Amino acid sequence: MYSEDTSTAGMEAAKAYRSRLLEGMAYSVALKGYADTTVADIVREAGVSKRTFYECFATKKDCLIALYVAASHGGLKVLKSAIDPARDWKAQVEHAMGAYLGCLASNPALLRTLFIDILSLGPEGLQVRRQMNQEMADFVAQVVNAGHPHTPQDDALTATLAMAVIGGINELVLQAIENNRTADLQALTGPCSALVRAVLAAPR
Repeated sequence: MYSEDTSTAGMEAAKAYRSRLLEGMAYSVALKGYADTTVADIVREAGVSKRTFYECFATKKDCLIALYVAASHGGLKVLKSAIDPARDWKAQVEHAMGAYLGCLASNPALLRTLFIDILSLGPEGLQVRRQMNQEMADFVAQVVNAGHPHTPQDDALTATLAMAVIGGINELVLQAIENNRTADLQALTGPCSALVRAVLAAPR
């Protein structure tokens, strides 16, 4: 029993250290960008040792990927919490998109790192980006298909089309980042919602 408690305590401690390191990474990249962030910067902000960092992550790249996953899941959580089954699917999509884009706009410096720097990490970065986009696409398809009436001639929002929608939304966000208009991200709520409606209305 004692050894089990110790193991549990150790796991909780490791989880806490990992969380602090992700916060340290987020703070540092928001302050100076990913390229100029060092492991020393991360551990200083996290208040832990380099040894602890390397017990949690093999490289700075791994830490950024973990931060990307955590931030993506945070955005997905915002999307899910914004869903109100009492509304029709169009209102649900628009409300959820507004909440999601507002979440992204809340930290523009970190947003730039997560949307742009993740692409510079090579195959690992692309793989995790694709994975997170798939989770987002699956959720959007689930919401739309649960509330949108379908007939045999009226296909549901397929997985492929849902991914295309997410790709389009990401491109609009990237464009806003490049034009230094992250503060206006919520203005994309209408176009993003219209994209979903247009895809469903298109003959196929």
